[in-house]
Amino acid sequence: MKRILIILTLLAACASGVHAATLEDKVVEHTMKNGMKLLMVERHTSPTVSAWMRFRVGSADERSDERGIAHLLEHMLFKGTTTLGTKDFAAEKPILDSIERVALAVTAEKAKRDKADAAKIAALEKQLAALEADASKYVIKDEFFELYSKNGGTGYNAFTSRDGTTYLISLPANKLELWAAIESDRLQNAVLREFYTERSVVMEERRRSYDADPESKLWETFVASSFLAHPYGQPTIGWMSDIENLTRTKAEQFFHSYYAPNNAIVAIVGDIDTKKTIALVERYFGAIKPGKEPAPVTALEPKQAGERRIELVAESEPTLIMGFHKPAINTPDDYVFDVISMILGSGRTSRFHKKLVIEQQIAADIGVFDAPGSRYPNLFVISANPRAPHSIKEVEEAVQAELDLLKTTPVAERDLQRILNKIEYEEARRMGTNGGLARNLTEFEATAGSWRYMTEHRAKVTKVTPADIMRVASTYFVRENRTVGFITKKGGDK
Repeated sequence: MKRILIILTLLAACASGVHAATLEDKVVEHTMKNGMKLLMVERHTSPTVSAWMRFRVGSADERSDERGIAHLLEHMLFKGTTTLGTKDFAAEKPILDSIERVALAVTAEKAKRDKADAAKIAALEKQLAALEADASKYVIKDEFFELYSKNGGTGYNAFTSRDGTTYLISLPANKLELWAAIESDRLQNAVLREFYTERSVVMEERRRSYDADPESKLWETFVASSFLAHPYGQPTIGWMSDIENLTRTKAEQFFHSYYAPNNAIVAIVGDIDTKKTIALVERYFGAIKPGKEPAPVTALEPKQAGERRIELVAESEPTLIMGFHKPAINTPDDYVFDVISMILGSGRTSRFHKKLVIEQQIAADIGVFDAPGSRYPNLFVISANPRAPHSIKEVEEAVQAELDLLKTTPVAERDLQRILNKIEYEEARRMGTNGGLARNLTEFEATAGSWRYMTEHRAKVTKVTPADIMRVASTYFVRENRTVGFITKKGGDK
């Protein structure tokens, strides 16, 4: 996934006249006194602009009693502020305070588990429902969305990962001040209204998209089994019991601590004047005080000392996932893994596709990617679906055979050159978007330490040698560093 983001960024830059070779000259950086980092690129091909705001706090930064809070908070920040999303905040606020008091009482009573008073819980939940119905009278649904939409905004969205949380919008260039007004208001005056209603929505999302979906359930279990100590093992959405115990009080504390200028990276790309844009952003965001920086994740994943295997029995097509621990982004061996990923899994000419899908016809499809994050040591992952009547075991053995081949047989120089040629070809022909460049400026500034990772990547990949590939394959693609997950049908063969 990381490699794809890099390529798309370079392609976007090339298509807009911002070639990778000159991207260094096109990006204008500005760091405000409160710590907010602003990255800008002028692209005057259309009168539009994309604005992405990324916070350096994701699910990997949560404490054990907060798991799922970053994802739920992402939902909540669409609910409005003291002036947006409400008909009368002065009348609404006392009801919201009452909702929280009752909700905390429900949570505390349920935490007693077997000793909980069922009648008390029922009475409190009835009171909570009445208060929520009362509060709903003051809510103006989706006012953020409506404001942006009426002013030509598109793609208004957000997403949360283990590494961070991002809010994004594309809109006419002459509406950039609207973005600044809305987002600065949200950063200072967010109101987490309808919190418990939205918590129920997220719980349903978890049931539908994870618990009831075999492939998602396998993936979640696979990642959790791969990381015993590091928070990368915890799902971004949280386990169900985590979500059930999240409160608005916890969410507000998390928000006020970390959603602050010093933890924010803003990328604005499009038909802008950078000096005027700096003045605009300073005017709206400059007075906002810094918050806390997330504490560094000090947990180190212990070196794996033996293969781990996870089986999920489900009424689903057979699926295989193999993962090997590897270093984080922007480390020397990570660049070697980028080359290995292209050799094994990039397109129809890749080794996995040619051998397993076309020649041997034992796999219906196969993919290679890094997961579940980038800024800390992660996993090199291979995912495949066997082609009937072939088994999980056959595909697993064929995959491992290709990995072992990398240890003993040097990759031909022409194959390495083909990879570089492919990158250059795609850079030259693809079209890109303001949003694609804005996404990657914020992504790599946050995970790799600098957006310049994009411009330096190809030069470092060029230095990867066949000997580097053999060394990395021999070091990491070993049984004791491997985790294998698979789905089998009940009563079926593996």
